[in-house]
Amino acid sequence: MRKPLVAALFALAIAGTGAAPSVAAPTADDRAPAQARGASAAQGAPAAGTATPTLRAVTFAGTVSLSNCSGSVIRFPNSVDSDPALVLTNGHCLETGFPEPGEVVTGRRSSRSFGLLNASGTRIGTLRANQVVYSTMTDTDVTIYRTRTSYASIRSTYGISPLTVQDTHPVAGTAITVASGYWKRLYHCDIDGFVYRMKEGDWTWKDSVRYTSSCNTIGGTSGSPVIDQATGTVVAVNNTGNEDGQTCTVNNPCEIDENGVVTVREGINYAQETYNIPACFTTGNRLDLNASGCTLPKP
Repeated sequence: MRKPLVAALFALAIAGTGAAPSVAAPTADDRAPAQARGASAAQGAPAAGTATPTLRAVTFAGTVSLSNCSGSVIRFPNSVDSDPALVLTNGHCLETGFPEPGEVVTGRRSSRSFGLLNASGTRIGTLRANQVVYSTMTDTDVTIYRTRTSYASIRSTYGISPLTVQDTHPVAGTAITVASGYWKRLYHCDIDGFVYRMKEGDWTWKDSVRYTSSCNTIGGTSGSPVIDQATGTVVAVNNTGNEDGQTCTVNNPCEIDENGVVTVREGINYAQETYNIPACFTTGNRLDLNASGCTLPKP
C-alpha cells in the first residue's frame, strides 16, 4: 500500500529543489499496445487496425492532497452540479486506519480536509468532508468522502470541475496518467493488463489494473486517480506496487490467476478499477448498495 511512510527518502532526495521532479514524456515504446509487449490478461484490448485515439494533456486540476495520500474530486455520469462533491482515495488512506478484511465502512462522520489543486498543482483551497460515504479494502481499495460543498460552489469559487468516473470497464493498452496530488507529480504509462486476484498481506482484490513499467509510483501516490488520456475520465484508483520481490506480503502484492498460479512482478505497480462504483450511487450522490448493478461489497 502506497502511503508516504516509504517516501521519506524520496522527500530527502528532492529537498531544497523547491519542486517535485519532472517526469519524462512517454516514449513510443510506452505507448505501444500491451499485446506487443507480451502483456497477459489483456481483457478488452483494442482490435488490430483500430485508430489510435487522440491523447490529451492531463493536469492536476480536480486532484487533492491528503495528509498521507492523494485523491481527486469526482462525479458520476448522472451527477448534477447541485450535488455534494465527492472525494475519491484508497481504503487504506482512511484516517482511522486500514479497514479489516471483510470490513465495509458506510455513513461515518468525518471532518477530514483536502487540499484542492489547480492545473499546475498549486493548492488553491481547502475542501472539508462531513462523511465517509464508503470505505473498504475488500475486493477493492477505495474510500469515498462526501464534502460540505457542491460541485457548482467549487467551480464558482475555484474554477475547478470534478473528474468523471467512467462507468465501463477499462481497456488494456489504454494510455493513462496517474496524477498524485500529494507529490504533485504525473506518471504516464499504459494499462498493461488485468489481474484476476491480487493478494497483499491479509487483503485480496479482484480484477486489478496492472501498469506498464513507466508508472513507477511511490509512497504518497496512494489514492491518485488513474486518468484515461483519451477521455479524461477516471478508470481506476492507484493503490500499490511490488517493492522488494517478496510474495503476497505488505508492499509486495502478488498476482493470482484463475488456476491459482502465483506471479510476482518486482517493481510493477497497480490500481483498482472504479467502473463499478457509479451504479451504487443514485440521485443526489447518495449511496445505495442495493441498487441494480451495484457490485461493491456490503457491510
